[in-house]
Amino acid sequence: MAEVRQGECHGCSHRIIDSRDLKYCRNVCGYWFHPKDDAFLWRNKLGLARYGLAEVVLFTILLGAASALFAVGGVCLFGGLWLPVPLLLLLWLEILYFFRDPERPIPDDPAALVSPADGKITHVEEVVEADFPGGRALRISIFLSIFNVHVNRSPRSARVANVRYFPGSFLDARNPHSAVQNEQLWIDLEEAGGRPMRVKQISGAIARRIVCWLKPGDQLQVGERIGIIKLGSRTDVLVPAGPGVEILVKVGDKVRGGSSVLMRLLTG
Repeated sequence: MAEVRQGECHGCSHRIIDSRDLKYCRNVCGYWFHPKDDAFLWRNKLGLARYGLAEVVLFTILLGAASALFAVGGVCLFGGLWLPVPLLLLLWLEILYFFRDPERPIPDDPAALVSPADGKITHVEEVVEADFPGGRALRISIFLSIFNVHVNRSPRSARVANVRYFPGSFLDARNPHSAVQNEQLWIDLEEAGGRPMRVKQISGAIARRIVCWLKPGDQLQVGERIGIIKLGSRTDVLVPAGPGVEILVKVGDKVRGGSSVLMRLLTG
């Protein structure tokens, strides 16, 4: 898998994680501000993911226009043209539902590692991971359907050590090969005691945009929002394999980002 290193954003000091995310709107480096300097902080109160507002507006315009055309056609031409209108309304409601961004209660257990995403547990296994001690890591994978919240959160309080983007395929996120072959972004974290961990944002058959606004050196709090994957995907979290890990989930369990505890790290 070929790594694409971060580039500099012309005209701003932030790092471009994935330049494709600048295709429609500059929602990675152009729309991030420190809270005290953010004139649009009120958007966080809408209950929708801020980095999905462009899609919400776009689909509202397109679906609204299509609904109006079918409605007019139903009145002026043929009554059956009304039939698609409820379906378009349901699609619009699903768009709003997909981009919801609810607040979550964050566990106060210092040993807890929380889920970085909403969804269903598909893998709990030990895997080869060269960057981890002994070349092994414990991986928990979460599949996100189009009905899950797609905002990703930090599993622990830690420092961002590195952020790397890898282009790739768009296999179904439940496919075991997707972890290696699909487009993905790796967020390497390091706790105060030196323990490494990694969150992987992995695209799926439908998801084609990975958004992450982190940069090396950022300090994160457990449960803090770190990015979003748009329209269906997979998120992995990896920690060093070995003793001192109490796994609290199994394949098939449903979890919520920021609030569900995946494991407890008993040693340091």
